[in-house]
Amino acid sequence: MAGSRRTPTCAQRKITDRLKDVIKTGGEWVSSLDLEDLNLKHPGVVEAAVIGVPDPKWTERPLAVVVIDPGRPVSEAEIKAHLHDFASRGVISRYGVPDRIVFVEALPKTSVGKLDKKVLREKYPQ
Repeated sequence: MAGSRRTPTCAQRKITDRLKDVIKTGGEWVSSLDLEDLNLKHPGVVEAAVIGVPDPKWTERPLAVVVIDPGRPVSEAEIKAHLHDFASRGVISRYGVPDRIVFVEALPKTSVGKLDKKVLREKYPQ
């Protein structure tokens, strides 16, 4: 075609997590990193890790493992309400809110100081 210009078509993919850090729940993918960031927005949460645990109905469900500020007691219900608030605003989906929140004194770390989710998956297999 005379006078026409051909422009290349580009497709982009954004990968935000490693496959083990993405949770498949009910056929949908949920980013554990996004859930960790949202947990950390709660003023009583000092550290947070989110892993997928097996679920007979949904394949996997998110499990949040959090360290809280000892000077600010926080309940499981309070953290869930905090996350449901983000879900109600469309920041995350409702199915991304963990069914369980586990409180620990410290999260396991690798030799370079990163969260050791492998240890968490072994400790919380269900």
